[in-house]
Amino acid sequence: MKFSEVKSALKNKTVGIAGCGGLGSNCAVALARVGIGKVVIADFDVIEENNLNRQYFFFDQIGKYKAPTLKENLIRINPNVLVDDHVIKLSPKEIVALYKDCDVIVEAFDKAEMKEMIVETVLSEFPQKQIVCGVGLAGWGGNNLIKTEQYRKLYIVGDRASETSENDPPLAPRVGIVSNMMANVVLEILLGKDK
Repeated sequence: MKFSEVKSALKNKTVGIAGCGGLGSNCAVALARVGIGKVVIADFDVIEENNLNRQYFFFDQIGKYKAPTLKENLIRINPNVLVDDHVIKLSPKEIVALYKDCDVIVEAFDKAEMKEMIVETVLSEFPQKQIVCGVGLAGWGGNNLIKTEQYRKLYIVGDRASETSENDPPLAPRVGIVSNMMANVVLEILLGKDK
């Protein structure tokens, strides 16, 4: 499939991304670069300097809300991508309202309870939709431990073991690997498997 065909196939597709931190911002960038038609992004947080080690933001954006700032960055990368941004802490009610028209949903939260909440909400409220999650990305190295597992409509990307903490922080290389693998899973869902 030529790149022009990829862009043509993706231009009418919508991906929902819950969280605009390391996983969400980098996954959104990868999707914008390949020509996704629309992304619906949501995050309640602001950019901090310590986010810059792994999130797709810049030093002069510190203090700004993540969702509208990510929208600006995505449009700079691909002015044709439509970005529906929301500064909001997601609950099941908002997840249903914001992501009901999305073809695929990407979970990109930091906290385990939020990950569980969105997975349960999507699988119960949208049984036809697929959700892609990131779990296990702390530290560095261990490239061969990162994999994708599928459980019906749920895809989990990561090593499923290395939880982030103060002594095992999320860093750009592993976060980038997992977020780009998540974007690649989204492409497999929308375009079918390659080769």
